[in-house]
Amino acid sequence: MIIVWADETSCPEINDGIGQFVASHILGCDRGFEKFNSLGVIDKDRLIAGVIYHNWSPETGVIELSAASTSPLWLTVPVLNAMFDYPFRQLGCQICILRVSERNQRMRRILDRFGFSSVRVPRLRGRDEAEIIFTLTDDAWNSHKFNARQGERASA
Repeated sequence: MIIVWADETSCPEINDGIGQFVASHILGCDRGFEKFNSLGVIDKDRLIAGVIYHNWSPETGVIELSAASTSPLWLTVPVLNAMFDYPFRQLGCQICILRVSERNQRMRRILDRFGFSSVRVPRLRGRDEAEIIFTLTDDAWNSHKFNARQGERASA
């Protein structure tokens, strides 16, 4: 798998393509995204996942991530490292936010495993569907056992 990065300035066509991919796989995201950077995961010349970084507030160190995939194989250790290295280490964010449908049990389990905190907001996705707001602080990410193991491997 290959990780590709894009933004509005240096790679606008790729950025738009990843943005359209993610928006097309999120129910109710027909309008897409404004002012975003993206990460794409390519497998055998095909885009199988994308992460959109949007609603960045540099003043408060907050950024929102939206992600979608067509394969569960995309969420590898290198992708996770890249996915969170960008907001926490490159942008200096102190918290990441992801909004997930209450019906997306798979993503909810994944985010719980990686130390995200969550709040359920009724009707945020419409009259009959709640949304879970997941947050991950830089402290929680840095102290997660996943990163502790990464540090042990790097120092060995």
